[in-house]
Amino acid sequence: MTPRKIRYSDYALHIAAAALISMCCLQPVSVGQTTDADAAARDNWRTIMSQGPFAGEGCFQASYPGVIWEQVECKKLHPRAHPVVRTPGGQVTGNGHDYVAESSGLTSGALGTFPTVTGVKAEKSVGVAEYGDGGILGPNEYSLQLNTNFTGTTAACDGHAGCVVWQQFIYATDYEVKGEGAVFMQDWLIGWGSSRCPSGFASDGAGDCYGNSNAVTTPDVKPESLASLSLSGAADAGGNDTVVFTDGTTAYSVSQADSTLDISQVWKESEFNIVGDAGGSRADFNKPVSVTVKLALTDGTTSAPTCVANGGTTGESNNLNLGSCTTASGSSPSIQFTESN
Repeated sequence: MTPRKIRYSDYALHIAAAALISMCCLQPVSVGQTTDADAAARDNWRTIMSQGPFAGEGCFQASYPGVIWEQVECKKLHPRAHPVVRTPGGQVTGNGHDYVAESSGLTSGALGTFPTVTGVKAEKSVGVAEYGDGGILGPNEYSLQLNTNFTGTTAACDGHAGCVVWQQFIYATDYEVKGEGAVFMQDWLIGWGSSRCPSGFASDGAGDCYGNSNAVTTPDVKPESLASLSLSGAADAGGNDTVVFTDGTTAYSVSQADSTLDISQVWKESEFNIVGDAGGSRADFNKPVSVTVKLALTDGTTSAPTCVANGGTTGESNNLNLGSCTTASGSSPSIQFTESN
């Protein structure tokens, strides 16, 4: 009974927060103040939606300033590999070169945002030779990825020596249908070996197994709107893992059983960025572009995470150069860094 009461208590707090958001937006203020107040309210709403409580396993949608998740249709996706990092050559940001937020304890949630974006007018996903020039290529093709570390083994590895689990929380444009985005999780058993992959997983041909969760369909957002986007991931031991994507005033979520990978038992590091769209591709931006990346963690502490250089796990990348990385403690421990060209 106790966990259930706590859950409803949290839910009541979120309802109250939503009411405060609405009140904030309805106050008579000047034009400049309205813009600032509305932006702050939306940021608050976005944080609330990323932290739960979530509606359960399945696919859901919510509209600002509401905090009620409404169930929507789930879709099955043909898996396209968002590969693990293989080689360090020829890349800028991504493919192992990202900053990573290392938490003090186990991570149960992470929220990635882009607080400041300047100069973005065009982007194109291009092939990378090291990955066979694969991926979803062309203008306005990219993915937002929030990735865990791949340094821990769980029951999902079924005793395979050298096997580790890796989970990706993803928003991808044109993933299955032209003109539609998709939000989903991609689950990996890295180092599974040569034996047949378990049910629900396919082989990447290199000894790893991967599979997709269900997906929810979203708008195909152009990268010029990057500042209004966010992506979060959460893992609840014995419960569900959830990915949440927000596009301005709409939130989309997908949940699956944490037992798929048991990632909650080993999640210690988090990578977040905008990169190419599957297949090891690279997101190339026009010049000049500057993007600030923020990654806030939930790990049961108020301690600042460690900002680890060259700690990224994704094989996709972009053409932006990393700047400096700073950390913050408090109720929402985080790292923040810039990238530009």
